[in-house]
Amino acid sequence: MINLLTKLVLKPLARAVYRPVIEGLENVPRKGGVILASNHLSFIDSVVIPLTAPRQVHFLAKAEYFTGTGLKGALSRGFFEAIGAVAVERGTYRSAQASLQSALEILEADKAFGIYPEGTRSLDGRLYRGKTGVAWLALTAGVPVVPVALEGPEEILPVGRRIPRVRKVTVRFGEPLDFAELHGQARSAQARRHVTDEVMRAIQELSGQEVATSYNELPKAA
Repeated sequence: MINLLTKLVLKPLARAVYRPVIEGLENVPRKGGVILASNHLSFIDSVVIPLTAPRQVHFLAKAEYFTGTGLKGALSRGFFEAIGAVAVERGTYRSAQASLQSALEILEADKAFGIYPEGTRSLDGRLYRGKTGVAWLALTAGVPVVPVALEGPEEILPVGRRIPRVRKVTVRFGEPLDFAELHGQARSAQARRHVTDEVMRAIQELSGQEVATSYNELPKAA
C-alpha cells in the first residue's frame, strides 16, 4: 500500500512540481540488491533519490522521524515510510554498526539501498573523501554500486530553511560498478579503500564537483 502511494501520488506530484532532469535510469538494475551511492548536498537528497529512481530505494533515517506524536508525528512517520526510509538510532559506534547491519539486511533481501559515502552534507559544494562503509556493504553483500550525482537540491532546501523552494534539480545515475572479483574481502582495509575511492571517482565524474582531499566532518559543538 505504501509503495503504491509513492508510485501513484508522491512521484507524479514531485515530478509535476519540480520537473527534475533525470539521466541514466537504464543504469539502475530493476531487480536484486544494489547500492545507490550519491554525493550529499541537502537534507532533501534522501527524498529526491527515492522519488526519481525507477525502483524503491531505502535510506536509513533517524528514529525520531518515526516516533513523534500527534498529527505532526503521524505525517512524518507516514511520509518517511512511504519513501522507503528505515528507522535507526544514531550517534554511537554501536549504533553505527547496527546501521550497517540494517543496510546489509536490505541488500540481502534483494532491495536497493541508498548511501552517502561522504557521511554528511557538503556545505561548500565540494566532494569530500568517502568513508568505507559503502565498500564494506558492497563487498559483504556482493552487490553492484550505482554512482549517483545530484545537482540543485541545496537550492531547494538550503541549510536552515524548513520549507522547500521550487528549484531545478538534476539526478544522474551512472553505470553500475562491479566489484565481484573482491567479493568477500570486506575485512581488508586496502580492498575497502580501493572500492570506496573508485565509487567516489565515479560520483565526481558525474557531478563535476571540486574534490576535497579530507573527510567531511560535522563541526564540533561549542
